[in-house]
Amino acid sequence: MLDVRQISDRIEIADLVTAYTRAIDTGEWDRLDAVFTPDAWIDYTSAGGEKGTFPEIKAWLASVLPRFARRQHVIGQLAVDLGGDLRGDPGGDTARVTAYFTNPMVSCAEDGRERLFECGGYYHHELVRTPQGWRSRQLIEETVWTR
Repeated sequence: MLDVRQISDRIEIADLVTAYTRAIDTGEWDRLDAVFTPDAWIDYTSAGGEKGTFPEIKAWLASVLPRFARRQHVIGQLAVDLGGDLRGDPGGDTARVTAYFTNPMVSCAEDGRERLFECGGYYHHELVRTPQGWRSRQLIEETVWTR
């Protein structure tokens, strides 16, 4: 049975995943500062992207994703493992989260025709509780399919 703190943590973690997808979908890159720790490691290589530190990847996202006129994440279930064995955390201040996603994106050709690109998979986050709330210190995208 979950206690009140665990319920609160799960809601805050779901909100963090939503904040991540909203920042990506709207192109409001500075909103990612409230999602990741400054030293976070991010890996998008399974989707053909880059990997690196949060500042490097934030700049890369801002340069690449505007090629798509519209982006929309759909997040499915969240598998949340609070605290415990993550880097020796006995106090419940870390979590592993796997978020199932689909991500359709639209690009526009010079002649005005739209092209739809879709992908789906899992976002694997390692989270840490900070004074500002939960933050991701590692994100690894696992792309399962593309269309």
